[in-house]
Amino acid sequence: YRYVKDLVAFGFLRKVSAGRYALGPRIIELDYRLRRSDPLLLAAVPVMDQLVRKAGLDAVLTTLFGDHLVDIHRSSIDPSLELSYGRGRPRPLFQGAAPKVILSHLSRPQLVKLYASGAGDAERCGLGANWSAFRARLAEIRREGFYWSRGELEPLVSGAAVPLFDADGDVAAGLALVGRTTALDDIGEPRLRVLLEKARVDIQGRLIGAR
Repeated sequence: YRYVKDLVAFGFLRKVSAGRYALGPRIIELDYRLRRSDPLLLAAVPVMDQLVRKAGLDAVLTTLFGDHLVDIHRSSIDPSLELSYGRGRPRPLFQGAAPKVILSHLSRPQLVKLYASGAGDAERCGLGANWSAFRARLAEIRREGFYWSRGELEPLVSGAAVPLFDADGDVAAGLALVGRTTALDDIGEPRLRVLLEKARVDIQGRLIGAR
């Protein structure tokens, strides 16, 4: 009870009725500050806004926090496109385009830990039935530098993604173009690669320039 009282006092919780609490205004303030200070968001958002206009598809930015993958921004051009995951909601580690390009650039110790806790999920998501197959499939995705998922998260919706790297060369996020599968098919893989690669270069240039 003392901890709850302190959280209310600092604005992280607010009382809504007897014995019931909700997140407080301090959380909203922190989200605002995050959007205005995160170097990755500052570099990526303007580029993503341009990207959706060029592609006619939504763009989603996903990053890894420990063992959780979270979408941290979505630039949308299609208000009718409903996605199961959005900003702040943890998403499956092994499912979808952005997670797979991120995983493909993690270190071996990171992958060992993630695989140990999710081998069954990895197999169900097409990443191999054992550690060797898992590593081989991720190495293949890494060489491609691109992954196109078709209906992995929601029926009739696909995503194509590339990895983003920080100034130290570590994978910072996955950048995906997302839309109805028919729309991505109409654009085609070569054009999707060109659009995503151009956006990646622009975002990474802004990241390095901000150092």
